Amino acid sequence: MRVFVTRTLPGTALERLAREHDVDLWPGDLPPPYGDLVARARHADALICLLTDRIDRALIEQATRLRVISNVAVGFDNIDVAAATARRIPVGNTPDVLTEATADLAFALILACARRIVEADRYVREGRWRTWDPSLLLGMELHGATLGIVGYGKIGRAVARRAAGFGMRVIYATSRPADVSADPARGAVQPQPAGLDALLRESDIVSLHVPLTDATRHLIGAPELRAMKPSAILINTARGAVVDQPALARALREGWIAAAGVDVTEVEPVPPGDPLLDAPNLTILPHIGSATTHTRARMAGMAVDNALAGLRGERLPHCVNPDVYE
Repeated sequence: MRVFVTRTLPGTALERLAREHDVDLWPGDLPPPYGDLVARARHADALICLLTDRIDRALIEQATRLRVISNVAVGFDNIDVAAATARRIPVGNTPDVLTEATADLAFALILACARRIVEADRYVREGRWRTWDPSLLLGMELHGATLGIVGYGKIGRAVARRAAGFGMRVIYATSRPADVSADPARGAVQPQPAGLDALLRESDIVSLHVPLTDATRHLIGAPELRAMKPSAILINTARGAVVDQPALARALREGWIAAAGVDVTEVEPVPPGDPLLDAPNLTILPHIGSATTHTRARMAGMAVDNALAGLRGERLPHCVNPDVYE
């Protein structure tokens, strides 16, 4: 059978796939343009795609041979799952694999913003460092600061565990019952639930860990940013559209908040000239939350496992639309 893979993947998973099926691998470093994506999908029995690929209803309806769609990501907002389900096509993802890597990056952004790491590096490289100065590049001390976590799933709890090691107070807001079984270790102050409004008012750092849904799109907009402390920091390693991006740029320019660190944006990559790129006190990364060698290889392996199971007519190990099996 034929499997269209929209980009080269780390590790050896594609070699394993090629031993059983014909692999049509998109060449180059950039995603296939939508027209090419549709054209190649028409001839595929399985599709392994990335979050940069728009797998919409039109594509799914034209790809009449498709038996499985496997996304190399935890999120799947790039796929019209309802359209796939209507065609009885199982959709796979790669859950529970990038928790620790993404939590590491979220905390790296917290440290970078709190201690002005990027700004300090630039200060040295520009030749502006003349002497030790007691007032130079003063930042926020994390010990004793309040970290507000919005979305208390696996990644949110992993960030809370890291915060416990820094002696931070942690509060969280969630729309789902929180599993606190894996909260910070014995002896640490346990995270406490809070409403979103209270969390925004009380937190020195707000870190976002919610999926992108209709309910969370622009969850953090101008009113929420104005509710935060002027000294507060916003961290987003979830999805870009969880934050109203123009509002964030304005908040940084006008000093509603002190700083922000983001790994995700509403449009990726950020278009040249976007106001966000000129915003002060912003650390912005190119969506590298899961970018460790170990994690990305595991994600590729899980995506291939999903594709192989679908081609065998078996239940996917990680299926986001299990209704297709009913």
